Amino acid sequence: MLKKKPEVDIVNEVLEECIVAYPVSSFIISLYKQYGERGSLSKKQLQGLHSKASKIKDIAPGKLATLEAIINKMQTRDKDPLPQPKPLFQKEESTGQIIEEILAKYPQHKRVLFLKSKYDNNEVLSSSEMDDLKRFKQLLK
Repeated sequence: MLKKKPEVDIVNEVLEECIVAYPVSSFIISLYKQYGERGSLSKKQLQGLHSKASKIKDIAPGKLATLEAIINKMQTRDKDPLPQPKPLFQKEESTGQIIEEILAKYPQHKRVLFLKSKYDNNEVLSSSEMDDLKRFKQLLK
């Protein structure tokens, strides 16, 4: 990846000053290597660099302010909350009412009892089974 060649590279300058101040810090060394290879750092990495650099007494406050402005300019990626789980199958209330009406008059009706068990177990009733229920309801009247 080709890196742009700006006149002033604040991130590189802050990294070099941090390496002078903390020569054995593996964090700063890894940031310096990564910045040299990729030409950029993530927002979290820049925030860590800023916190390390703000502890150095001899660093120019303008460089820290510029680094902070770069951090604030970057986009924050927040994870969206997970959506509420939806039931796989939603019962139709009208089907349940038809079944209850038929069973109220004929509680031992085997076909309707079978369809009620399917309905209670959240199984999808086929169109022929729905037609049967409607036909049974019509016979009640």
